[in-house]
Amino acid sequence: MDWDKLRIFHAVAEAGSFTHAGEVLNLSQSAVSRQISALEESLKVSLFHRHARGLILTEQGELLFRTAHDVFAKLAMAEAMLADTKDKPRGELRVTTTVSFGMLWLTPRIKEFSDLYPDIRVHLILDDDELDLGMREADIAIRFRAPVQADLVQRRLVQVTNHLYAAPTYLKRFGAPKNIDDLDNHAILAYGAAVPQPLADVNWLLAKATDPQRPRKPVFTVNNIYALMLAVESGLGIAALPDYVARGNTKLTQVLPDSAGPTFDTYFVYPEELRDTKRIAVFRDFMLRKVAEWGF
Repeated sequence: MDWDKLRIFHAVAEAGSFTHAGEVLNLSQSAVSRQISALEESLKVSLFHRHARGLILTEQGELLFRTAHDVFAKLAMAEAMLADTKDKPRGELRVTTTVSFGMLWLTPRIKEFSDLYPDIRVHLILDDDELDLGMREADIAIRFRAPVQADLVQRRLVQVTNHLYAAPTYLKRFGAPKNIDDLDNHAILAYGAAVPQPLADVNWLLAKATDPQRPRKPVFTVNNIYALMLAVESGLGIAALPDYVARGNTKLTQVLPDSAGPTFDTYFVYPEELRDTKRIAVFRDFMLRKVAEWGF
């Protein structure tokens, strides 16, 4: 099987079209199409169903794609491990975490890491859905729950706490709540999506109503913590926010500081086969140092 054709097939399967794959590979659409046709002819099977809106893998194509994806992932890992044999940590480092944590806490600290390790190129992938580390969609994940896969190394990173926050403009207009029951008389903002454990209590504020049988109804919901913070900043209402989102934000004021929400642990996670790579080790140590300095 021709490696060049297999590489092009893998890119086409991921992109879903000859045109997009060509842009990734710096080849023309016609050149990509010819290579795929030649691969299909040599294998004597059809790898794609061709439609006006794109390409769909056939059953045989799915089989080849899974195998090719595994091969290229192992090659990428071998390349990374070879790079780690040099004296200084170097190479690509793909880190994934949630949108809010990545935007508000992690990104502002990447420059310091890059200054310390200029030969490591960090690619930060922000996604509230968990990427598959086993399939090498990322090298490191900072997750808000313990991983369940047995082949992942995990290190407890920090415990996150939630408190109530409002904008000074809201408090000036409506006053500050005097106790948790007084929140029945205020506009409550909430996270508006189904979330997995242990984040399922993210809307604990709604359940803490005077009458437990009649939970509070939010005036606004949004399925992103960063957007929820912006809504609070605008003066729309009061919301429970993780402290890493709100601490140091002069546009927010903590209310009812004795009323903290549930706490949950975050984890630094990476595949077992990357355990001894220098890039992983220096980034892990950097993160542990930064969370200790910040004082979660």
